[in-house]
Amino acid sequence: MDMLDLSLAELHQALVEKKTTPLELTKEAIARAKANSDNAFEYINEEGALAFAATLTEPEADNPLWGIPYVAKDNFSTKGIPTTASSNILNGYVPVFDATVIQKLKDAKAVMIAKATMDELAMGGTGTTGHLGITYNPYDPSHQHEIGGSSCGSAVSVADGIVPFALGSDTGDSVRKPASFAGLVGTKPTWGRISRYGLFPFAPSLDHVGYFTRDVYSAAVLLDVLAGRDENDSTSSTRPVEKYESKMNEPIAGKKIAVIQEIYDSLADETLLKAFNHSLDVLKEQGAIIDFVSMDSTLLESLYPTYMVISCAEATSNDANLDGIKFGPYRGGKTYQEVMFNARNEGFSELIKRRFVIGSYCLMRENQEELFLRAQRNRAKIVESVNAILKDHDAIYLAAAPSVAPRFDQSSDRLSDEYLMADNHLCLGNFAGLPSITLPLGFENGLPLGVNFMTGAFQETLLFQLAAAFERASGLAELSVRNPKEGNL
Repeated sequence: MDMLDLSLAELHQALVEKKTTPLELTKEAIARAKANSDNAFEYINEEGALAFAATLTEPEADNPLWGIPYVAKDNFSTKGIPTTASSNILNGYVPVFDATVIQKLKDAKAVMIAKATMDELAMGGTGTTGHLGITYNPYDPSHQHEIGGSSCGSAVSVADGIVPFALGSDTGDSVRKPASFAGLVGTKPTWGRISRYGLFPFAPSLDHVGYFTRDVYSAAVLLDVLAGRDENDSTSSTRPVEKYESKMNEPIAGKKIAVIQEIYDSLADETLLKAFNHSLDVLKEQGAIIDFVSMDSTLLESLYPTYMVISCAEATSNDANLDGIKFGPYRGGKTYQEVMFNARNEGFSELIKRRFVIGSYCLMRENQEELFLRAQRNRAKIVESVNAILKDHDAIYLAAAPSVAPRFDQSSDRLSDEYLMADNHLCLGNFAGLPSITLPLGFENGLPLGVNFMTGAFQETLLFQLAAAFERASGLAELSVRNPKEGNL
């Protein structure tokens, strides 16, 4: 077994004992990145990563990220390193500052080896809209199945064993859904728990910094490092940072876990249902109390349209600076409007153009009341319903997706309950800004299935406690393409 196939904790121990070095790990990670055939990388930071790793010579026993290679989604600002958000309109853009999370990882002596592909400007959930083309699921060598998005390349880099963790962003489910399709732990903490300074904005009221790991312990340790107040981000929380792994070994007996009946009923995949039902029995055996609760089906059916209206409206406003003058390649033109039209027409894909049209339409004065403000009122009702469930329960537990990763040639019935509810319910965590974590459940035809826990705001320690108990039962910690497991569920 190569060093990079070890867990984060095992890697740290190996570094402390000088069984390997950051430079050796970085070289191995870069070699794996170059060998990957899933179109996972926008830019491999070979020279910079090797130079930084070479400076790390004396291990830091109390720093679990010291010398650990990682990958960042290409919508995090990285000083002196190309950052395109997988969009042609940002080709050639090199930031002059690091995002706060990038700086924190640099301070922790973690080594960034690459920037990962993504759906263009973080819009889209298929991993197919980036300017470098389709990113593929590493569990399918035939390249017929999605990895999901928008954090597609980050998911591939961890699932393929290239790095132990990778940064992503999550606006609706953009970390947690790919985690389900890739057999990973995908974590999205409370809104404001991690600074978003230097994260290219998509829809700021929904955007969260998230990340992929291969076990729950790594997810908790990473939040220890990334969480905290940042004066550069006025929306970041002033709450003290906890030791998030502190209760991971504690039992979950007596914890009340809610399953939303309407979302459960919308599932049609028999393999998924069988594994999910078995997982409920396993949680009960550990002393958890499982309650099936009801939520207004009309609200659940409105999740996707509400998300589209709000996210597209915010994106239209936030990306107004991508005009071919402030940012983006200059395409010529006699007037400002003509310059902007030429830059955007050539710089954006069709999906981005459609979303900007939707957003602009929703923000037009004559449409705001009926569309944008109505969506905001509906969001408030959705959040109220979620908080009502969590008032009487410690967590909400559901299948993370209605199936394994779909094929590229498959199309969903977008009016079906399965699509409207089971395929989009993870955005509940973004609407309410709540911490949420996806975990591997098992496999169907060689492709991963996933589940998701969501707790109340700033209850990440509880979230990791529940997730760790589930992980011990599933036996699927440290899952990757290079380290296949059958699991227990």
